[in-house]
Amino acid sequence: MKPSNFLILITVSAFCFTSCVSSKRYKESLAREQQLTDQVGQLNNNVTDLNKRLSDAQAENNRLIGQIDASGKNAAELSRLANMTQQQLQEEQQRLRQMHQLMDQQRQAIENLKTKMTNALVNFKPEELTVSVKNGKVYVSLQESLLFPSGSAAVNPRGKEALGKLAQALNTNPDINVLIEGHTDSIPIKGRYEDNWALSTARSTAIVRLLTSTYGVDPTRVTASGRSKYEPVDSNETPEGRAHNRRTEIILAPKLDELMRLLEQTPTTSPTSATPTTGTH
Repeated sequence: MKPSNFLILITVSAFCFTSCVSSKRYKESLAREQQLTDQVGQLNNNVTDLNKRLSDAQAENNRLIGQIDASGKNAAELSRLANMTQQQLQEEQQRLRQMHQLMDQQRQAIENLKTKMTNALVNFKPEELTVSVKNGKVYVSLQESLLFPSGSAAVNPRGKEALGKLAQALNTNPDINVLIEGHTDSIPIKGRYEDNWALSTARSTAIVRLLTSTYGVDPTRVTASGRSKYEPVDSNETPEGRAHNRRTEIILAPKLDELMRLLEQTPTTSPTSATPTTGTH
């Protein structure tokens, strides 16, 4: 072999060897780069997951702090209630006993008043008037036939007699408030009065004037009102029912000043006003 050919062979072999080594390293570099890219992606996923866990943990921590605050407030309230003195509890019990006693007295007063009114009006027939108790009040219900001519607000002699007897009982019981309510049937009124409102009001005020001016009942105790046809006690479809609805109700209620005072009083012993006894002052 010629020397020149030998040199060419050596040069070509060296080039091929070098080329093979570079290609292998390139492939290894690409593989390494892909591996690093995958690792970075996994790390990013891990960071995202850790951030979510941290956010959830912070939310749970805030919730637990809220529960602890609420528990602390409840514990403080229970401690305050527990610090109510025995004397305070006894004072509250005494106040409740007084209220029950006053309520019993009011109920008894109502029954006594009903008895007095029944006795005062004993000479009148059941179809003329009735005495009953409803909602803690005494109702004296007087029919139109006893008090007034049809369509009129002028009290007739028989009605004046009944109101005089009732006034005597009222004047011996000054702690009774008196409400006079006029009622009509559903038939429209004709004549002097514009409508049943006007008639029912005129009748109640006529009775108030008679009780106060003629029979001496204190005017500050008496109230007049007209209810027209809107509070029937019977059907307006029959003559008998309409007759029952044409009535005047005198409603008697004992004054509740003392009971209202107790109800409105701010108890010094109630849970909302008790002061914890944490030591001497």
